[in-house]
Amino acid sequence: MIKIEAIVRPERINSVTQALEEAGCGGFHYQNITGQGRQGGVEVFTGRGGNMAKAAGPKTLLVTVIPDGMRDSVIEAIVESAKGPDGGQIGDGKIFVSPVSNAIRIRTGEDGDAAI
Repeated sequence: MIKIEAIVRPERINSVTQALEEAGCGGFHYQNITGQGRQGGVEVFTGRGGNMAKAAGPKTLLVTVIPDGMRDSVIEAIVESAKGPDGGQIGDGKIFVSPVSNAIRIRTGEDGDAAI
């Protein structure tokens, strides 16, 4: 099993979740976060004088745990759906992949792939 954490633009979360469902990944959760990557955040005006400051931008963190065999199709679905209509741009996001040693469904006690 692997855990995929994807940080994407909030306006693209609907297309990303739809692509995940089409790829066979029905279980995931997401939450709105604030952060910055290489671009250093977004520039905002801080007053009437027009001073500029860098601030962290809004992002959405999507998390799913999937069987190893779904890895490539799920990553491809996220990459293709998280890009804008004109191709990839700075700030489109990142995907992190981590191994998961076990998962346990609390209701039934199932573990491993059966729990996801």
